[in-house]
Amino acid sequence: MDIIMITPAGPGSKAGNRATAERWQTLLEQAGHKVSVVTAYNGEPCDLFIALHAWRSHEAVRLFRDTWPGKPLVVALTGTDIYRHQYEYPEHTLYSMQEADALIGLHAQVGRDIPESVRDKLVTLFQSAEQSDGFTGTAVSDSSCFDVCVIGHLRDEKDSLRAALASRLLPSKSRIRVSCAGKPHDAHWENLAKQEMQENPRFRWLGELEKGQIDKLMVESQLLVMSSVMEGGANVVSEACRAGLPVIASNISGNTGLLGEDYAGYYPVGDTQALAELLLRAESDTEFLEKLRKQVAQLANLFTQEKERESLEQALSLAVQCSSERSL
Repeated sequence: MDIIMITPAGPGSKAGNRATAERWQTLLEQAGHKVSVVTAYNGEPCDLFIALHAWRSHEAVRLFRDTWPGKPLVVALTGTDIYRHQYEYPEHTLYSMQEADALIGLHAQVGRDIPESVRDKLVTLFQSAEQSDGFTGTAVSDSSCFDVCVIGHLRDEKDSLRAALASRLLPSKSRIRVSCAGKPHDAHWENLAKQEMQENPRFRWLGELEKGQIDKLMVESQLLVMSSVMEGGANVVSEACRAGLPVIASNISGNTGLLGEDYAGYYPVGDTQALAELLLRAESDTEFLEKLRKQVAQLANLFTQEKERESLEQALSLAVQCSSERSL
């Protein structure tokens, strides 16, 4: 099929939506499709249209549906679509959900959190991650620190400094060091990160890193913290599982929908004290840390390219089927 895929993130961006679009382009082209990734849509013809982000792409969705009413449409839902924009911008977000022939959700609990009227169109897709040759499942850093990494753009939704704040509560004997990698959303977040570095000797802000640098950071870390207050299904969790890197995560749907309800490394979202206690336990209790490592290792096979490609093809097939039924 000739597919057009729109993403709000432009070429060269390290935003998750861009990475997802480019990875899906590769997977779909491997399956024999022709895929164009765009950031603006002007009504060009195609066999199928994929929109990343129901709210941000709603104008393109509307134009596609108005111009090509009989063609199949797939909409991929982000965390802000599901947990913010369907309430703040319901007209636009729900329009995209309703007009889609198939919806893609990036964790197993998305169906609980979207309107019942569109749940029958939902395909669950776990984003894949390739396991780097450098990953061994255990940290290889020669640092005397117990290194904890936080990976993702610095913004409110990610609660990006929660691990740093938790590290302030640790006893002086703790070896924990928090390294945060990500581009600040704005000047406010940049100032917060710089201030935290000045005031907190346990914290390093590394700025926005290239993929190879991110891989190295994960290899050298004993733990990853996923502290988001809302999340559509973060690819960094997939990467951690493929790497055998233990995760401590906020207990939101976007994390429990990837790691499972019985995962041992959750803390109440936004609870700095609880996170500090869990970090200290991971540092001091080798059996607990090993349990987390075994749990993420058991999940690793969920996040392969083969399974992600199968889910993409399932979404495309559902969209084609639904569009055909609409045309009858």
